[in-house]
Amino acid sequence: MHILVLTLSTEQATLRMRVWRSLKNAGAAVLRDGVYLLPDVEEGYVTFVQTSQEIRDEGGSAYVFTADSAEDDALRPLFDRSEQYGAFLQNLTACRNGLTSDTAASQLKPLRKLRREFDKLSAIDFFPSEAQRQARAALAECELHINWLISPDEPHARQGDLTRLCKEDFRRQVWATRKRPWVDRLASAWLIRRFIDDEARFLWLENANACPPDAIGFDFDGALFSHIDMRVTFEVLVTRFGLEQEALNAFGQLVHYLDVGGIQPAEAVGVESILAGLRQNITDDDELLSAACLVFDGLLNSCEKRCSNHEQSIIRRSTGDRK
Repeated sequence: MHILVLTLSTEQATLRMRVWRSLKNAGAAVLRDGVYLLPDVEEGYVTFVQTSQEIRDEGGSAYVFTADSAEDDALRPLFDRSEQYGAFLQNLTACRNGLTSDTAASQLKPLRKLRREFDKLSAIDFFPSEAQRQARAALAECELHINWLISPDEPHARQGDLTRLCKEDFRRQVWATRKRPWVDRLASAWLIRRFIDDEARFLWLENANACPPDAIGFDFDGALFSHIDMRVTFEVLVTRFGLEQEALNAFGQLVHYLDVGGIQPAEAVGVESILAGLRQNITDDDELLSAACLVFDGLLNSCEKRCSNHEQSIIRRSTGDRK
């Protein structure tokens, strides 16, 4: 267990508040006034060393120690997050109770805020308990529910092969999916038209069971292209048509998160908010796809630029290492 012992004068109110916020965000427990604890992990030690240096630089006193690990069990209750998870669950319940098909789109923003709160809390939950498991499960259930309200009849993931297909065999076709498309269907339609079949026409189905036999179905149960194992439809299309590239893979991670959850990309909240606004204001699905394509084109450019900058950075570091 790492221990930070500090002393600050009452005149150092600004520094005192800054230190308090830093230690709170790091998940430090208070043993007594001026004595803080963090588990024996590298991040905790680095946090305490940086904080102590900042305090000394401004005229205070601070020291970092490491306690005998035999005392850890006795100190664990100081890191109990049950009360914080309880407050989180209350806020989540209020959000969940307000969810209807009419309010789902507007509730995306508060739900994403709750997801960020949970991620921050779990990051400093050094000794995970039943409270964290309960909160995680409730949040996942709420995320699935809101996605279902926005996009009913989401396809079920199935096992299947991901054999490569030739784009030429899918040219000038009619592609069919459920009407009122949401993220995965919109992104898949954009991918189809941009990378697979630039003359593709889309049929928006009232009932997926009524898909014409000569149309290529996607993103519904029984469709030729839908969720397979852990992949959403967009990712399946990328794999089966051999479109893997760093930028499209990054794009796919975003679609995956917005469709079924997982690791949140930085731009997810903004993209989701834009698409939700478009979907709310545009009732014609062809027009909705056209508007969404502009968003996706810009997003792909951003992904390509970010991937290119990352690659150049690696090359520079590699070149520098050899010098």
